[in-house]
Amino acid sequence: EVQLVESGGGLVQAGGSLRLSCVASGITFDDYAIGWFRQAPAKEREGVSCISSDDGSTYYEDSVQGRFTISSDNAKNTVYLQMNSLKPEDTAVYYCAAELAVCRMRDYEIGHYYGIDYWGKGTLVTVSS
Repeated sequence: EVQLVESGGGLVQAGGSLRLSCVASGITFDDYAIGWFRQAPAKEREGVSCISSDDGSTYYEDSVQGRFTISSDNAKNTVYLQMNSLKPEDTAVYYCAAELAVCRMRDYEIGHYYGIDYWGKGTLVTVSS
């Protein structure tokens, strides 16, 4: 059974930091790109960042570029999302997702994540002003 388990969410003040973790099991971790998506209340789920398994290349959505950093520890089957300088508009449920080989996040239209093979259940991040 494939599982993606997120952790690290919580309540933080604006300007603060959180580190999310996604632990994968049931997949050959090196074969998958792992991404982070988020969904705010009454909004579509959107891509935030991802890291490809083949060359370790990364992608960031414009609004998080320079504030968030994605990294991978293949020995632990874990991907991290370090989130700094958090803003109230970052408040959302953050989901971990796995897709085969490469990150296609830059190619997706919002809501149409056809390449995603597996989703986690999400972790809530709340940023207070």
